[in-house]
Amino acid sequence: MERRAEAPPPPQGLDFTVENVEKALHQLYYDPNIENKNLAQKWLMQAQVSPQAWHFSWLLLHMDKVPEIQYFGASALHIKISRYWNDIPADQYESLKSQLFTHITRFASGSKIVLTRLCVALASLALSMMPEAWPCAVADMVRMFQAEDSNVDGRARCLALLELLTVLPEEFQTSRLPQYRKGQVRSVLAQECGSVFPLLEQLLQQQDSPGFIKQKVLKCFSSWVQLEIPLMDCENLIQAAFTSLQDPELFDTAVEAVVNAISQPDAQRYVNTLLKLIPPVLGLQEQLRQAVQSGDMETSHGICRIAVALGENHSRALLDQVEHWQSFLALVNMIMFCTGIPGHYPVNETTSSLTLTFWYTLQDDILSFEPDKQAVYQQVYRPVYFQLVDVLLHKAQFPSDEEYGFWSSDEKEQFRIYRVDISDTLMYVYEMLGAELLSSLYDKLGRLLTNTEQPSTWQHTEALLYGFQSIAETIDVNYSDVVPGLIGLIPRISISNVQLADTVMFTIGALSEWLADHPVMINNVLPLVLQALGNPELSISSVSTLKKICRECKYDLPPYAANIVAVSQEVLMKQIHKTSQCMWLMQALGFLLSALQVEEILKNLHSLITPYIQQLEKLADETPNPSNKLAIIHILGLLSNLFTTLDISHHDDDHESTEVKKLPVQQGPNPVVVVLQQVFQLIQKVLSKWLNDAQVVESVCAIFEKSVKTLLDDFAPMVPQLCEMLGQMYSTIPQASAIDLTRQLVHIFAHEPAHFPPIKALFLLVTSVTLTLFQQGPRDHPDIVDSFMQLLAQALKRKPDLFLCSNLDVKAVFQCGVLSLKFPEAPTVKASCGFFTELLPRCGEIAPVGQVVHENGKVLLQAVLEGIGGQASRSLMDHFAEILFALNKHCFSYLSVWIKEAMQQDGFPSARVSPEQKETFSQQILSRERVNKRRVKEMVKEFTLLCRGLHGTEYTADY
Repeated sequence: MERRAEAPPPPQGLDFTVENVEKALHQLYYDPNIENKNLAQKWLMQAQVSPQAWHFSWLLLHMDKVPEIQYFGASALHIKISRYWNDIPADQYESLKSQLFTHITRFASGSKIVLTRLCVALASLALSMMPEAWPCAVADMVRMFQAEDSNVDGRARCLALLELLTVLPEEFQTSRLPQYRKGQVRSVLAQECGSVFPLLEQLLQQQDSPGFIKQKVLKCFSSWVQLEIPLMDCENLIQAAFTSLQDPELFDTAVEAVVNAISQPDAQRYVNTLLKLIPPVLGLQEQLRQAVQSGDMETSHGICRIAVALGENHSRALLDQVEHWQSFLALVNMIMFCTGIPGHYPVNETTSSLTLTFWYTLQDDILSFEPDKQAVYQQVYRPVYFQLVDVLLHKAQFPSDEEYGFWSSDEKEQFRIYRVDISDTLMYVYEMLGAELLSSLYDKLGRLLTNTEQPSTWQHTEALLYGFQSIAETIDVNYSDVVPGLIGLIPRISISNVQLADTVMFTIGALSEWLADHPVMINNVLPLVLQALGNPELSISSVSTLKKICRECKYDLPPYAANIVAVSQEVLMKQIHKTSQCMWLMQALGFLLSALQVEEILKNLHSLITPYIQQLEKLADETPNPSNKLAIIHILGLLSNLFTTLDISHHDDDHESTEVKKLPVQQGPNPVVVVLQQVFQLIQKVLSKWLNDAQVVESVCAIFEKSVKTLLDDFAPMVPQLCEMLGQMYSTIPQASAIDLTRQLVHIFAHEPAHFPPIKALFLLVTSVTLTLFQQGPRDHPDIVDSFMQLLAQALKRKPDLFLCSNLDVKAVFQCGVLSLKFPEAPTVKASCGFFTELLPRCGEIAPVGQVVHENGKVLLQAVLEGIGGQASRSLMDHFAEILFALNKHCFSYLSVWIKEAMQQDGFPSARVSPEQKETFSQQILSRERVNKRRVKEMVKEFTLLCRGLHGTEYTADY
């Protein structure tokens, strides 16, 4: 496209003429001003769908235009045909068809992108016309292009035909045809393959067919097989594609064609054809071996894809052919070779990962047979699966330290994910092999560690341990007779490497439940874990393992508690670990301390927390700045995480009652409460300086929220002073985290007359401050509005008589809820819907609520209908339906009047719905079905689609 002087932007009202379209296209491609480009694009999109597009599209396709302009013309034609088919009079079908044929012939030797677009347009036309208006569309296309045309080179004509035949099935897959038409057109196309496949076979078999034609043929075949054409009809072309695999130029396209043909879901019906495909797949083994030897990753990858496609998609059908068990076993062994392909993934090979799903599928299929048949196949395939375990553990081995040092971080991450996939596969294989698998791993590990003549590499040891860990993490190994031996072997492992040390840690962590049942073995492994805590490189594995041990074995840890606390304190003070691991470590200590005597807990808490309290006191005196903010949040986070798990009342214990009985009965206040009371003033001091910082406020609230959740009723002594502090905080600077903590207090102490007065006062204060916020304009605080709505809903659920308080303005609260329904943020709207679904059922029992709803319910209904009419996200419709359901149930006589009045407004709730449709919806909502919540939700979904103009379109398919 030739550069011209910068064109002025096309005004929005400009006529859709050829000249104006060309100007706009020039602007779109060449104007440096992004706003002008956007304006041009918007205008061009309007032009494409305008009635004038029929006229200017053909003119834009003149051969003297540049390809960008021609492409726009062809695209406009495609859009008109595919989206506005009903606007085209039937008597114009033929002329449109012949014009498209003429232009495709003309562009056969022209621009490739324009040719493709014209082919897509003709394909769309054919799909809309067949079968009635164009009965033998595909045969006609073949005949038209095979006819001699002296103006167009035969090879160019052939390529144009192949392009058209390739895009036809692709256009069908993405077309907007209604469902019933799709089925009809699919079966017509499947029959028409009789006009296509012989031509493709002929072109592939002709000696003089150039490579690029054969490539196009294979692409065309690939496209057609996705129309669920019977596999036996594809047999000749699949065999031809197998032959093409020997030609490096055609290899990739041939792989795609074979894989697509084999993978179509319908293929499993043609078992005889599938059986015929096994020999040519097995025949690729020599080519595969040569590719592996020469390091040709693309070829080995392609052949592996073919073998896996046949095995994975059709293992059940092929296993069923018992008399052919040997040829299927040969295919399984070929896939095993692909799984164990030499080299390290993903640096030397990328093929082995493709095979993992096959092993799941094969195992599922074997285990789904009736017992007799399953026993036969188990006999054949158990040795195969034991071999698979060896192969997978070999593939999971790390490369040498030197080689691994050269890997990029991306390669290391891909290898990590690959090992996780192997781990998942091993866990799955356990179902097939059972306890024998653990014994086999244990024997191998034992031989490896006790063989002094042939010292093993750390990689070999690590991989075997990794296999053990993979199984122990998810399978209950409590009854395995090899675990004691494994725990005995672990200390014998010479740990000289971070990866091995990590795996040792994770293996111990995976066995923590077993250790809880066999506490005498804890001392075998705990020293290793505590030693690893001091190594920053083992941060994640050592901390997560200690946390698991402290959680699972806490009743057996008191003898080791002092040592664990001392080591943990040391690493925390040295700041060896990153923030998240420090938090986990505090959680571990919380579990550990929970099992001690109260005075022991207080003693340990004192030594553990004092350094942080001193640090916090120092920080509280400093002028706020970014670095001391991070330090404050870190310390508050440590306390939060400690209090999350420090639970001496054992609310979360699932241990047998006998285990809990051996613990002393708690005397005096809860240790967490003691500590919180000691640091309360300090926390207030910190808050006073950081009150306008949401993150610091959130961290303070988190300490109390975690404590309340863990301690429940034991938190009671803290309630008055916490409520007072929250009230002061929220009055000064309202923040969502303060409301969330208030909600937690309402939830836990709602039925405690002794502790509820301060919470009630706090609830009324928070409500009053938030109502003032609404008067000032709440749009900038969707998080506060969201939390406030959740607080109101919780209050109605747990303590509805809060709404009887004389100083609670129920009407103002109701109006805030209605306003919140109109927020653009979906979570806020969802919370508001939750408030109303709790409020409406209280109409009868709480007089102020009943009065407000009866006087203002119409406004609520109006807001709900606006949301359904298109103002709110479609994902929220079930929540709006809940409000309608509640209105129906608790205010039916009012609703029947309100809905009638609301629906009489013109264009409400949407200009797209007719008075009849509105009337139908109103009657449905008020009908007998109103008592069925599921039906009310369906009515709302149906009506919202009508309101949005989406009813009956493709957008509703998943709705």
